[in-house]
Amino acid sequence: MPPIDSSPVILILWAVLGYIAGSIPFGMVLARLMGLGNLRDIGSGNIGATNVLRTGNKKAAALTLLFDAAKGAVVVLLARALAGEAAAQLAALAAMLGHCFPVWLKFNGGKGVATFLGIMLALAWPVGIGCCLAWLVAVAATRVSSMGALAAASVSTMLLVILNFGYMLMLGIALTLLLFVRHRANIHRIKAGTEPKIGQK
Repeated sequence: MPPIDSSPVILILWAVLGYIAGSIPFGMVLARLMGLGNLRDIGSGNIGATNVLRTGNKKAAALTLLFDAAKGAVVVLLARALAGEAAAQLAALAAMLGHCFPVWLKFNGGKGVATFLGIMLALAWPVGIGCCLAWLVAVAATRVSSMGALAAASVSTMLLVILNFGYMLMLGIALTLLLFVRHRANIHRIKAGTEPKIGQK
């Protein structure tokens, strides 16, 4: 856990900003702007890049992945630069919560994978790269997006310890648990052999 190097007011401010940034549903916005319809009526109904891909529009899916990652990374980098490490980690957690539970969507948001990867890249880039590699390997082997997410989450805390980012361990554990909770339905489908593969409608 990092030292508290900002006042409570500043920390609360960055938590609010992190939540607002994280809660922007880029998948839904891009789907509307690009004439792809309402994501809630497509595929799994999720607002993330994997479900955007089910529309058949790879560009929209790639942009969703990029923007969902960027919203986590940008708010973390700004918080760290302007208010210190404690504010950055609090903003990171708030951004994930904002993506997963956005008030604008009745607290029913996305799974948080891209935002998680963006946060990790911004907070500790070696760990972020390791998580991205774990995601890529798992997805390449299974063609199942949720397997990539679970793999990335699973290695994140181990990498934090191995690569000497122990001051982020509490945050890493919290984000990992949140990802697993958000993927509990996917885990049941993986066990049952019914989890859809990437690109499958």
